[in-house]
Amino acid sequence: MTDNNPVTLPADPFWETKKLAEMTQDEWESLCDGCGKCCLHKLQDEYDDFVYYTSVACRLLDCETCQCKDYPNRTVHVPDCVQLSKENVETLNWMPSTCAYRLLSEGKGLPDWHPLVTGNRESTFIAGMSVRGMVISEDDAHPDLTRYIVKWPA
Repeated sequence: MTDNNPVTLPADPFWETKKLAEMTQDEWESLCDGCGKCCLHKLQDEYDDFVYYTSVACRLLDCETCQCKDYPNRTVHVPDCVQLSKENVETLNWMPSTCAYRLLSEGKGLPDWHPLVTGNRESTFIAGMSVRGMVISEDDAHPDLTRYIVKWPA
């Protein structure tokens, strides 16, 4: 028996049809590409406010998987951890230029390597957009973070 019904194509992806404020919590969380860049220590120039990234990660970031070791309780363990939200996403100028939250808040689309686009959670790493294996934990770093300033792929 053959099915003569046409294949129903899926609706437009939620990130193309919804504003950040309209997304469910699951949709919001799925926007994270797992790059780990937001978990890096950053230095901001006091004169021009330029943000410099370092290769030093928060002590809760697993440097090999780019996953938080205790995501639900991260703000308890790291009180100055900034919890990205629908309310503050547009004010965080230090978010990476490739961050889905930042891109969508600026009216741009997701990059072609984003896991929601590829369907592959490893695509961020494969595209070279992850800090996986390229950073150290703050527990292993010298206190002078200027030694660790880096430029990540845009």
